[in-house]
Amino acid sequence: MREFLVIISLFFCGISFVFSQDNWDKLADVKFETKTDPDQGYQIDYPVFGDKVKALNGKEIILKGFIIPLDEMISDDKIVLSSLPFNSCFFCGGAGPETVIEVYTTEKIDFTNELIFVKGVFSLNESDPNQLMYLLKNSKQVSGKN
Repeated sequence: MREFLVIISLFFCGISFVFSQDNWDKLADVKFETKTDPDQGYQIDYPVFGDKVKALNGKEIILKGFIIPLDEMISDDKIVLSSLPFNSCFFCGGAGPETVIEVYTTEKIDFTNELIFVKGVFSLNESDPNQLMYLLKNSKQVSGKN
């Protein structure tokens, strides 16, 4: 019986480890500052990144999330990943911009409604309002065990 409890404990520790590898909580370390855009002449909220998210800049990370099915934001080498399902995501007004990331892929990721994992190099976008504030470059889809 004791061996069974040890095996069960190790199993749940393993599951906990896989799901604790989630970096979305660190991406929430952002505030916003309203500035006038020099090119457009109107006010835009620009991100001011905290230390937790700055520490990820330039590092390879894994994110789990849902592909957002927006035609203008999906191509063979780009998807938008959300920490939340589509009906709760940023584009539906249910969450903040820190819950989505532009993912630039090295190989096509087919659309699915299921949770996926992607791995790539994290990058901050502090100044281009035509892109999301978080970018994941040289990315590929991975299993949840990587």
